[in-house]
Amino acid sequence: MSKSANPYYSGPVTDHFDGTSFFNPGGIEPRGGTDLLRWKFGGGNKPWPKAYPSPFPPAAPERRVKGERLVVTMVGHASMLVQVAGLNILTDPVWSERTSPFSFAGPKRVNPPGIRFEDLPPVDIVLVTHNHYDHMDLATLRRLQAKHKPNFVTPLGNDAIMRPVLGDARISTMDWGGALAVSGDVTFHCEPCHHWSARGTKDRKMALWAAFVFETPAGKVYHIGDTGFHGGRNYRAAQEKHGAFRLANLPFGAYEPRWFMEGQHQNPEEAVEGMLLSNAAFVAGHHWGTVKLTDEAIEDPLIALVAALDARGLDPARFRPMRPGEQFEVPV
Repeated sequence: MSKSANPYYSGPVTDHFDGTSFFNPGGIEPRGGTDLLRWKFGGGNKPWPKAYPSPFPPAAPERRVKGERLVVTMVGHASMLVQVAGLNILTDPVWSERTSPFSFAGPKRVNPPGIRFEDLPPVDIVLVTHNHYDHMDLATLRRLQAKHKPNFVTPLGNDAIMRPVLGDARISTMDWGGALAVSGDVTFHCEPCHHWSARGTKDRKMALWAAFVFETPAGKVYHIGDTGFHGGRNYRAAQEKHGAFRLANLPFGAYEPRWFMEGQHQNPEEAVEGMLLSNAAFVAGHHWGTVKLTDEAIEDPLIALVAALDARGLDPARFRPMRPGEQFEVPV
């Protein structure tokens, strides 16, 4: 395959880009079509309810959070509002009904967004970690550009997907190891995670995926939208590079069956191990309970998380499984 075969990105060969596709060094390749059929017809699927209401009402976040304060508000799945150092940061925002290329089919949310779109405070940064439909929702990005005109921050290649619908929006692209000053005292660092990307059947791994570290006066935040555990390699690297984290936003759902999902989605036990390896004081847990992507029952991640924390003798208050509308004022 020639370099011109990548419609999103052209750049030099690196330790995670072969000239056409991105990859996880030493990692697990995403499964192919035969394995997908084996999974889908394997009989392990546990149904979800049609509705799974949050116990929290829709949140009305403050306009700004300053000083030592750090507040996370859950929208749903991987969509979160992080307020710190006077900035409002939205991660992988999805306000659409479905996480799908189609409006009439595909995974449908079982609870509404935890913040009504009209109740959002001024949005400064929109972080899009990769291009899967449950993380990059172009309809929502278009609405955010029209109302807030934020700086969209995303890994390499994703700007080519976003630009046609966002016009003259500010889009900052980052490679693993890069740093971007988003204000006078806040810097974003782009870091590896173990995942993949695709919008269709012919663009697999042609745009980069990433985790991010927010370096702020109120402490460091480690944000992962999606990842396989990868033996803890990336967690160890993040700790060695950045030290302790006040908060880590970690996915802990959408992980069964393990033989298929191991390379792309960590389970609750692995997420707890990641918290310890990265030296995170607290975790806002996400990527569960809003859209059904995999086989486990809707509350299985909660049950497994409780068991994992108990097995390690950890205070459950350190790892908070966020529900839509829930607000987490992170202790100092």
